[in-house]
Amino acid sequence: MGKSSCRYVINAQGKGGETYYTHCKDKAEVKKWIATHEEKLSMKELKIIDKQKHPLLSWLSFKF
Repeated sequence: MGKSSCRYVINAQGKGGETYYTHCKDKAEVKKWIATHEEKLSMKELKIIDKQKHPLLSWLSFKF
């Protein structure tokens, strides 16, 4: 199976209980998708996963 050209995975929960799952190839596309769907999303339930980031670094990252 070949490598996917999509780097970021967005998993989000909507204000009405909807679930959003999409792929984006770069940060600009992620920002554009969020801006387009911002009024529908619960920003607390928004997860963006970088598929190229080493899993250990993701585990060690801290949120302030």
